[in-house]
Amino acid sequence: MVKKLKKWIKDNTYHHSQFWDLKKMVEAKEKQGLSISLCLPTLNEEKTVGKEIILFKSELQDRYPLIDEIAVIDSGSEDNTLEVAKSFGADVYLADEILPEVESKKGKGENLWKAIYQLNGDIIVYVDADISNIHPRFVYGLVAPLIYDQQIQYVKAFYDRPLAFSGDVRPSGGGRVTEILIRPLFSLYFPELTGIIQPLSGEYAVRREVLEQIHFPIGYGVETSHLIDVYTKFGLDAFAQTDLDQRVHENKSTRALGKMSFGILQTFIKRAKALGIIEKISDFETILRQTQARDDIYEQIELEIVEEERPPMIEIEQYREKFNKVLD
Repeated sequence: MVKKLKKWIKDNTYHHSQFWDLKKMVEAKEKQGLSISLCLPTLNEEKTVGKEIILFKSELQDRYPLIDEIAVIDSGSEDNTLEVAKSFGADVYLADEILPEVESKKGKGENLWKAIYQLNGDIIVYVDADISNIHPRFVYGLVAPLIYDQQIQYVKAFYDRPLAFSGDVRPSGGGRVTEILIRPLFSLYFPELTGIIQPLSGEYAVRREVLEQIHFPIGYGVETSHLIDVYTKFGLDAFAQTDLDQRVHENKSTRALGKMSFGILQTFIKRAKALGIIEKISDFETILRQTQARDDIYEQIELEIVEEERPPMIEIEQYREKFNKVLD
């Protein structure tokens, strides 16, 4: 396993600078007859979404026709996200209005799932809408491995590559939840997935044929479930990852990370039980209990977090009709 993992890291880890020739990339894309959709999932992102749309549209549609559509899938923003996105030329959709035959739910994973139905690309690239240092590499760095290597199915982003200085190397890794929760869990139960440097990154590009076959938790567990499900179905060689250098965004509070971790754990346990890796865990609690202090009074705050999941999109009749798909 160690030898295989080292080989995968060497062969399937890229740096965005390898894909600087966008003209060549567009030619390769067109030769294969591929279409690419960009999805920006949003909730109150008026400060950053406009800059992202302007950049991607000018550089990756007008100058180099790499992207065929740019779409915002919104969870019900209360600020001017929708107006800003429309004014700069993105297609804008409310998640609640997509697949109205299916009961609507709230969550980023819901937006990502409904994008599979709404968008038309053979490849869908997801980019968070809160990135301050946005650059075209956040798209072309992710879709390039899919264009150039037919074996690759799912490409994850990572940031802050290792830098050599004073004879030492600064280790690169994910955020706090990745290093404290996900990496230990993967090390225990899915060691090959530890080669993915930032498993919770919100930027990734995936072939439609893969997206339509996997479940989508509507909340915090969506990225974790993707990795486990794709790994289980297609193996490690289906993945690649691209170093995008740096990503600047607003950090979450420790309390918010606790909520995220609780949702991710629910998703992980469901997957582990379904695969027979963990057998003796009974149904678990869905109440997260956190503590706060007010003067000399200590209070426990209870938050119910239920990681509901959407089925594989291929199971949805309306999707099969729209894309002429057959359920095996």
